[in-house]
Amino acid sequence: MTNLLLISFFVAVSASACLHEFKYLHPSLMLSCFSAFFLLTLAIFHHLKRQTSKVYLVDFACYKPSDSCAITNDMFVETLKRIGAISEENLKRIKKIVDKSGLGPKTYLPQAIMQNNPPKVCLDEARKETETVLFGAIDELLEKTWVQPKDIGILVVTCSTFSPTPSLCDMIVNRYKLRHNILCYNLSGMGCSAGVLALDFAKRLLQSHPNSYAMVLSTENANTGIYLGNNLSMLLVNCLCRMGGSASLLSSHPSDRHRSKYQIIHTLRTHMASDDKSYKCVFQQDDDQHEIGISISEDLTNVVGQVVKRHITSLAPLVLPVSEKLKFLVTFVGRKVLRLKIEAYALNLKLVFDHFCIHSGGRAVVDTMQKSLDLQDWDVEPSRMTLYRFGNTSSSSVWYELAYCEAKGRIKRGDKIWQMAFGAGFMCNSVVWVVLDDVEAGSTKNPWRDDIHEFPANEAPVGIFPTRQETSLF
Repeated sequence: MTNLLLISFFVAVSASACLHEFKYLHPSLMLSCFSAFFLLTLAIFHHLKRQTSKVYLVDFACYKPSDSCAITNDMFVETLKRIGAISEENLKRIKKIVDKSGLGPKTYLPQAIMQNNPPKVCLDEARKETETVLFGAIDELLEKTWVQPKDIGILVVTCSTFSPTPSLCDMIVNRYKLRHNILCYNLSGMGCSAGVLALDFAKRLLQSHPNSYAMVLSTENANTGIYLGNNLSMLLVNCLCRMGGSASLLSSHPSDRHRSKYQIIHTLRTHMASDDKSYKCVFQQDDDQHEIGISISEDLTNVVGQVVKRHITSLAPLVLPVSEKLKFLVTFVGRKVLRLKIEAYALNLKLVFDHFCIHSGGRAVVDTMQKSLDLQDWDVEPSRMTLYRFGNTSSSSVWYELAYCEAKGRIKRGDKIWQMAFGAGFMCNSVVWVVLDDVEAGSTKNPWRDDIHEFPANEAPVGIFPTRQETSLF
């Protein structure tokens, strides 16, 4: 609004300065001049009005569970064994899958699953788990940002398998006594891509509500997500998914730029649910014994490849430099129009992005993405180490990966960061950040801070591509 007033004042002064010359003009010419000034003012007003507010990430926090929730791979297999419904043959398969999954010796699950025989799966424990994770992440975020709960105007919460009544948003409002006119949105059923999708949603809301704060929470509920049956395709989710969550604070206050870490440059969503194979590749359903679980199709990695290819085709024009766009155009014309036998243009994303935070869905998925995007081990190290240390934390995984980059001291002013996640639907979502200032390693609380010196872990599989049979398992 201030800019609009300044422009209008400038046009008015310019017009008045010329008024003493207008008396010598023909009336029709004078009318034309006034019309020109009027149209110029309208054009400038319309242009400035269309400019969207910049959205900043003030800071974020990732929940690190206590050691009482720590679980080794052997402990996990023993936990599944206590369920009693799983056959010995499937237990052997699960042990083999877990050993090759890319998960390290210490990940986290709720105590209700680990320390009860059989695992205690109920609404009370599910609510307790979500409260522990989200409250822990929010408390750390508020401590980092010094923002008061009453100043938060937008709240977006993502959790796929746990959607109680009252909602998770209501749970947060009640705990932190958020204001009565807060805009609350609860996103469920969108899988691992929901955290990035929520950022796009929050960005759009902030651009419609200038000078506001939005808090975005991402988690998954292990208690309601665990499968207690004997279908191997549904047991795969148990093998990979672990306890975790994140909280991030976005701002459309221009004054917050100086204290924010990142600024959103682009967001993009690609949705493939219109295709039946994509729609059913990650599907929650009943098994033959009426136990609810999420089935993972053998087509998963193929679907991931197709949706990511289409997604990158849409993303590239937004982020590639002009020189690369020209190379693509020349190659396209040569191959498709002139029918020349030349190699297809090879997209080099490293010309655009300095850091890659690709959803750590499983070892085979990370390996496939590394090969498809022609990335080095260093580029996918945040994804691989997040999978190794924390497992697949679903929609919050990209935040553990960004925290890894910060803990390593890799984040420098002007760097571009690509967060990309995919999940049920099937969909692929991206957000591109630019770093506003250097982030010093160890400068803030971080889930990696205590043991970052141990990573990258030597025993973690790096750059090893699985066979087709192994790939279909994850």
